[in-house]
This record gives sequence, structure tokens and C-alpha cells, in this order.
Amino acid sequence: MLTKQERERKIEGSSKMIAKAVVSSILITLVSFSPILFLTGQEHKLFSPLVWTKTFAMIGSAFVAVFVVPVLMVLLLKGRVRPEKEHPVSRFFIYLYSPVIRWCLKWKKTTIVISLALVLLSIPLVMRLGREFMPPLDEGSLLFMPVTMPDVSNSEIKRIMQVQDKLMLNVPEVKNVLGKAGRASTATDNAPISMIETIILLKPQSEWRKGISKNDIINELNAKLQIPGVINGWTQPIINRINMLSTGIRTDVGVKIYGQSLDTINRLAQEFKKVLQGTKGVADLYVEPITGGKYIDIRIKREELGRYGLSIDDVNMFIETALGGARIVQTVEGRRRFSVSVRMGQEFRNTVEKLEQLPIVTMNSGPVPLSAIADVVIEEGPPMISSENAMLRGTLLFNVRDRDLGSTVDEAKQKLETAVKNLPKGYFLDWSGQYESQVRAERRLMVILPIVLLIITIILYFTFHTIREVLIVLSSIPVALVGGAYSLYFFDVNFSVAVAVGFIALFGIAVETGVLMLVYMNNSLFKKVRKAKGEGKVINKTVVEDAVFDGAVLRVRPKLMTVIVDILGLMPVLLATGTGSDVMKPITIPFVFGLITSTLFVLIVLPVLYAIVREYELKKYGKLQINEMAND
Repeated sequence: MLTKQERERKIEGSSKMIAKAVVSSILITLVSFSPILFLTGQEHKLFSPLVWTKTFAMIGSAFVAVFVVPVLMVLLLKGRVRPEKEHPVSRFFIYLYSPVIRWCLKWKKTTIVISLALVLLSIPLVMRLGREFMPPLDEGSLLFMPVTMPDVSNSEIKRIMQVQDKLMLNVPEVKNVLGKAGRASTATDNAPISMIETIILLKPQSEWRKGISKNDIINELNAKLQIPGVINGWTQPIINRINMLSTGIRTDVGVKIYGQSLDTINRLAQEFKKVLQGTKGVADLYVEPITGGKYIDIRIKREELGRYGLSIDDVNMFIETALGGARIVQTVEGRRRFSVSVRMGQEFRNTVEKLEQLPIVTMNSGPVPLSAIADVVIEEGPPMISSENAMLRGTLLFNVRDRDLGSTVDEAKQKLETAVKNLPKGYFLDWSGQYESQVRAERRLMVILPIVLLIITIILYFTFHTIREVLIVLSSIPVALVGGAYSLYFFDVNFSVAVAVGFIALFGIAVETGVLMLVYMNNSLFKKVRKAKGEGKVINKTVVEDAVFDGAVLRVRPKLMTVIVDILGLMPVLLATGTGSDVMKPITIPFVFGLITSTLFVLIVLPVLYAIVREYELKKYGKLQINEMAND
């Protein structure tokens, strides 16, 4: 049994050995999470709380591991400390792990070739992964956004909405529908009367027909709602608002066409629509109406005004009063004020002929019809003018269904390349919607990730003071990513910002476990070499392999404990169902399965690489350059 002084000295030596590795591992993990903070938009709001929570949790755990745990060990560890070989859990894992690591150390090249083969075989799977901005969140409801012709009347749009509501309620999964046409009573809603927004509340998924999915419901509703003159569009309420606020596009993808003439913009949009029709994955394809609005144009005959003793102001005042309404009084009811306006009745102004017959009072000839002093005609014009960055804009809109966003837009871009080359001077295109957010996030990550990798390399170098050991630790990254790549393929998950967050977390944990393994093997090799020199033995390949074996096998329990705790902590997220799980699962899937392959690499391949590097070092220099983490 150890005395108190011996126990304190042993704990102090072990703590010194672990402290440097723990601090460097935590720094690496925190740095690996930092790219998430440089994301912008909705992805930043979604994932930045994860980074800050992880940051403070890791800082707290570092403080506890370095300062609190050694003190508690001195106070609470009493009596005989059981060696690692006698621990029942360790004995079980050592029994399984020892023959594997012995075989791998005997057949080093074969082990390396197998690991490289696993990495190479994952490349075709990675190339076949789809790309999207964010995993589609199942909100439990749908937003139906059809558009009609710009000159649709109030009575017709009401009739269309009633027909649509009745047809949608015939689908068993639909619980309730609530529709709106035109703009709401707010200055932020500029929707024209031709645009309908219908929120469709769905029943709980447990009440759906067997084997039916949300896409099946959308396809069934879309087939029922094929009304002439109405172009259907499908999305979800929350994501639609986010898209509208961030990009001004109410669908997944929008092709913005900028120019100087609305007629030319509309012509180009119609041409592009024909090009994209039939593209796999493109759904709800339509051109945002920028022409086709109907306007009443009253052209005053100036030469006739003098005959009747009228001025242009007199005629304009009459037209404003008769058609638009003139305010005659304001009533006060408590704290509220109401303006009272008068105008001609609906039956006197609902046709062009009746407008021409409106009587205007003159000073000389009495009342005369409006047609005597003005021509009343109906002309076409833009129903709504959209501008962006001081330029007129038209938009070709479409959703992506039954295919990933990235490949769909790539194919659409290829089809439009020829058409874009023939654009008139002063006209250009811009791809927007969720695709715009996806491109922005990818560009930021492509800049930030190399910087983060460089910082991690510097931290590792200051930890081990040799580039060989830095490369050994960094070699765990591709093998760790292999498990994530295989899991994405087999779970049919597209690559997105959420998946990137999962890989970033996996990257930090993989490097962290690699650091701990290397520290244990360095410490084991240092002890073996010191013992061999003390006994006058020759340092050879056998000494290196025995040191690697002891450093790997005798520390298998703490390594597996770290991995198992991480996996068990994420199992509730991996197995979760319901709203929100759609976004969190793509983070968890590559992290959990990548952690499994990373652990196998750390336990099997990394010791083999370490042994190869040390044997090469011994053969070339005749001695080992060991970084002594701590001398206990």
C-alpha cells in the first residue's frame, strides 16, 4: 500500500503528464468549432449557441480536470490502487484488443493499406452526395402560394380560394386551411390581389394513411388543385418568411433578371422558363408577373375643354371624386377618427361605357358626358414594379423537390449558359433564394477552415515540438471523416451547413483523442527506453513495439470511456423524432459514426503509424527523439 506522500507524488506526476495534453486538446476542440461563428444569417442564429455552450463547457471541464480532479484524487483515493490490468472492465477490453493490436503491429503495411483503401472507397460516395443549404425542417404545416393573372377581379379570386379550400379539405391528412388573398393591413406586406397564401394545417403523422409521406401529400394536393389560370407554389410558413426577409424570394431558388425594360425582362424570363422546363427536381416553375396589369387611362381632350369652359384641374377633380372618392368630413368617436369619403356607386363605374357616360357639370352647357372631353381606354402595364440596387428586376421562381438543391441548380445553370451568352447589353442574372445562402456559407467555410487547420497545427507543434508527431495526429482526420461519409450515404442525407457543423465537431474530437493516444505512447516509450538504458539493453524494434503496445492497450479503457460518453450523449438526438429533429440529425449522424471510425483509427492505425515513425527514426539516427511530456 502506498504512503500518502508516495500517492501524492504519483498523482502529481500523472497530472503533469495529462495537463498539457488536456489543455492542448481543449484548445484544439474550441478552435475547430470557431468556423461556425463566422457563418451568417439563419445558420448563425441556429448554431452559434452551440459553439458558445461548448466553449464554456470545455473551459469549465479543463479547469476541473487540471485543478480539481488531482485534489479530489489525493483526498478520496485511499488504500490499494488497483492496476489497470486488474480492473474487470479493462481486462475485458484488453482481452479483445490485445490480439488485434499485436496482429496490426506485426503486419503494419497491411494495416495501413486497409485504412487507405477505406478512405479511397469513400471518395465515390462523397462525390455522389447531394448538396443543400439546410436540412428541410418539417414544420407540421404547408403554405400554398398560387398566383393568378394580374388582372383577376375580387369576385374571381374569392371564388378560386373557396374552390381550393374545398379541394384541400378532401385530403384525409389535412386538418384545417386558412387562406388570404392580396395584402394584409400592414405596410410590410406588398402582396398583390393575384397572390394567394393558404396555410394548411396537417394532422399528426400518426393519423396519416400508411406509407404516405409529406411529399406524397403535396403531390396529391397539387394534382387536385390544377385550376386553369392558376400557377401553384408549395412551401412552409416559417421557411417562407425567412426566405422572403433574407433574399426577397418566396421559393427555394429564384433567378433574378436585372435590366432597364420590364418588357425585355419579362421576355427573357419566359425564355428561361422554357429552357428549365423538364429539369429533374425543378417544381412549381413560374415567372413572377411583371406585365399584364390592367389600367384605366383617361386621356383629356385639351382642345374640347375651352368649348365647355373647363380646365384640366376641373376634370381631374371630377375623376378623382367620381372614381377614387373625395373626403368630405371626418368623424370623431372617442379617441378614434374616421374619414368619410363619397364617390359614384359601383353600378355607375363598373364598365368603360358607363365611365364614358359619367356627367360632368360645365358652366356654359350644363352637364356633358365624360366622353365629350376625354377618351377612356384600358391599357396594360406592370401590376407591380420590383427594383433592387436601383435596377428593375424580374424573377423566375421554382422549388426543388425529390432532388438535392445543389445538383438541381448546377443542372439549371448549365442549361441557361447558352441563353445567358445572348443577353442584351445591360442585362444580367443573379441566382438567389436558399442557393444564395448555401453559396455564401460554403465560401466562408472554404476560407475559415484552412486558417483553423493552420492554428491547430501550430498548437500541436507547441505541444509535441516535432512535426512528425503533428502529422501522426492530423492523419486521423481523413479516417475520422470516412465514417461520417459512409453514414451520410447510407442514411441518404445531403451535405448541408448542419452536416458541416457535425464534421467540424468530429474534427475536433478526432484530433483530441489522437493527442491523448500519442501522449500515452510517448510516456510509455520514454519509460521503456529509460528502463532499457538502465539495464544496459539495446534499444531496438522490439522495445518500440512493446512500448506502443503498453501505451495503447493499458489505456484502452479511458479512451473508450471518452468515446462511449460522447456517443451516448448524442443518442437522444440521433433517435429523436418530431419537429426540430430534421435539423439536428444531420449534425449527429456524421459525428457519431465518424467517431466510431475515428476511435478504431486511434486504437489500431495510429499506434501502427507511431511505431513505423519511431522505427524509421531509430534506423536512420540510431536513437529515439522522444518528447518527454512529464518525468514522474
